[in-house]
Amino acid sequence: MKSYKNIFFTAIIILAFACQPSHTGQPEPSMEERYLPQPYVEIEHPEWTKNATIYEANIRQFTPEGTFRAFEGHLSRLKDMGIDIIWLMPIHPIGEKNRKGTLGSYYAVKDYYGINPEFGTMEDFKALVTKIHDMGMYVIIDWVANHSAWDNPLVAEHPDWYIKNREGNFQSTPWRDYDDIIDFDYGQPGLRKYMTEALKYWVKETDVDGFRCDVASFVPIDFWENARAELDEIKPVFMLAESQYKDLHKRAFDMTYAWSLWDHLHAITIKGRDIKGLTEGYIAEHVSIFPENAYRMAFTDNHDKNSWEGNQYSNFGDGLHAAMVLCGTIDGMPLVYSGQEAGLGRSLNFFEKDPIEWKEHENAGIYKKLFHLKHQNQGLWNGRWGGEMARIKNDKMDHVLSFSREKNGDKVVVVINFSGQPVSARLEAEYHKGKYSELFSGEEYVLKGSDVLGLEPWGYRVLVRE
Repeated sequence: MKSYKNIFFTAIIILAFACQPSHTGQPEPSMEERYLPQPYVEIEHPEWTKNATIYEANIRQFTPEGTFRAFEGHLSRLKDMGIDIIWLMPIHPIGEKNRKGTLGSYYAVKDYYGINPEFGTMEDFKALVTKIHDMGMYVIIDWVANHSAWDNPLVAEHPDWYIKNREGNFQSTPWRDYDDIIDFDYGQPGLRKYMTEALKYWVKETDVDGFRCDVASFVPIDFWENARAELDEIKPVFMLAESQYKDLHKRAFDMTYAWSLWDHLHAITIKGRDIKGLTEGYIAEHVSIFPENAYRMAFTDNHDKNSWEGNQYSNFGDGLHAAMVLCGTIDGMPLVYSGQEAGLGRSLNFFEKDPIEWKEHENAGIYKKLFHLKHQNQGLWNGRWGGEMARIKNDKMDHVLSFSREKNGDKVVVVINFSGQPVSARLEAEYHKGKYSELFSGEEYVLKGSDVLGLEPWGYRVLVRE
């Protein structure tokens, strides 16, 4: 009898502990609940980003005037091209101490609450934001949270908010050529509050729709997660991180950079590599490992690549248009950098005045067709709103990339020859039978299940199901 009592009391104790709330104050999940898949991305993307494209505007070089008001004259053209989000490179006053070049780097911020007089006034900026909104577009501004200029007032007012080296001196970002800035110390609660309040100021006072955050992975994730929560209390914002780390997607950022996609495309178009690095490195990783519903920014150029790697033609050579087509149809949000649509054929000076030469160019037409298709075809939408990339096998797998994306009856089949030689590729397209219209030529295609497509060097077909 005694042994039965012991068993009974032991069972009672186990049951009592099992019913206790966890250390978080919440009940432990049931056996069934703990095996349910949980979404990694916990933030809610603004609905207006579901089929959006993005444009990086370098205000200094955009026009001879280099002002907000002069930039307004280009908005209708950008809207017509299919741009939805305007990303403005930093708009804040630039430090003078240890400045690089004559005009300095946008990323050496002297005042987080001010406007760079080179671009205009606060009233000019607010007018620009209003006009962008009135045209049905959105605007985000570049935010530099990791560091400031040497002569930012915070240096004198809060020297404890900055990292010091062993000698007790202010320190630039280690191992980088950033001598015009010094790094913040995010171990300081006061700095975190200041920076969060500054972010909120621009949303409340100027109605911007979010931020592109410079070297975001250099700043602690918990700072960004809290800042996102406080910003979303004002209105739904869109956050772009200059990083490729998936951890930032959980509670802070809508989108990160597809840096490795650019690297693979460069290796293919300039170094003559086959596409295995692209398919087995980037695409396989994206489909299998990267968090579902996390946006990635796909690009052939941006201000970093333009400044450091040379112009877009040296970056991708004759394969530029093939790379543009992939960035416009792959799972991700396509980016256009200032001047790409005009065939920008050189690097832009980063620290001096160097206006873009605007002219008609075929790039603009390619972007327009791709972006208008993205708006209409749900297969190409972003995140959970769009279709997964499904590989279509072919008999030229070393150089011909073929895939489909499909959602709610909308479907696109993409075939790209990533080589400088003409090819005839046979597609294993049994699942993709039907009538299609080619996006660029308007030619009708009928896929019957085992179809041969002839592709010129660096050629492509974007087949849209009718």
